Amino acid sequence: MTTIKLFPRRFWSLTAGCAVTLAVLAGGVSPLPAQSIACMVGGEPITTLDIEQRTKLNFLTTRKQMSKQEVLDELINEKVKIKEAKRYGVDPSASDMDQSFAGMAQRMRITPEQLAKSLESQGVRPESLKARLKAEMVWGSLVRGRFKESLQVGEKDVNDAAQGSGEATQADAFEYKLQPIVLIVPRGSAPSSVDLRRKEAESLRERVQTCEQANSYFKSMQNAAIRDTVTKTSADIPGPLRELLDKTPIGHLTPPEITKQGVEMVALCERKPTKVDTPKKREIREKMFTQKYEAKSKAYLNDIRKAAMIECR
Repeated sequence: MTTIKLFPRRFWSLTAGCAVTLAVLAGGVSPLPAQSIACMVGGEPITTLDIEQRTKLNFLTTRKQMSKQEVLDELINEKVKIKEAKRYGVDPSASDMDQSFAGMAQRMRITPEQLAKSLESQGVRPESLKARLKAEMVWGSLVRGRFKESLQVGEKDVNDAAQGSGEATQADAFEYKLQPIVLIVPRGSAPSSVDLRRKEAESLRERVQTCEQANSYFKSMQNAAIRDTVTKTSADIPGPLRELLDKTPIGHLTPPEITKQGVEMVALCERKPTKVDTPKKREIREKMFTQKYEAKSKAYLNDIRKAAMIECR
């Protein structure tokens, strides 16, 4: 249970009043009737408007209705996390948060402006989402930075867990040396142009027998590019692509795929067995790390929250 440290009521009234005034001045808007102080955390207010906004945001993203106390606890935790992160110099700027917001929009395949409008149409201010993103960002950086050593997952533990799951009886994973290739098709091109380049890719695929040939063809070809060799293991590559690579002869190209850039293929320069990593081991390692991270994060949060100055009405 969190220890709540009480302030004298006169101090509460003075601090809360100043906090609302500053918030109004900073935002340049009139105070809303619902925007009264619900909690003070280390001298910073959580208003009833904050609670209302977070309740809407959480329902929008999870489709679960959280109680007022659950939402308040979440907001208190975030205030505590951000304050602790500042002690260690983890304090992203407004520009950083704009980039994080834009990154989320990009993953949703929309613009930041479209994301903002979508939130506003649901009665949620974009700042509410940015506040949650900020807490997640600083806390992840802080926990990983402060407890890096204790969060490491040993290879022996991973191997033991893999053997226990039957991974030892499965086929070895592979290490691949690959060269991505693209036949560029300008955006907005007619379908016939795309199809023409696809047929060109199929023809080249039949002729290319080595990565040396691939480099010779694509480095001299107009509107085409072949990238430097990259090395990946089975654990780094999605299942469908792994299957393609395992069926592709060394030196040959994978079947052409239509993408935003144009027509893309991959030249397989080398494929050799490896026991360094497998998809199953990667899954086990990530699961073990997550378990360690969550346990450390929970214990750390409990400790700093006990020491925090929190007063709620």
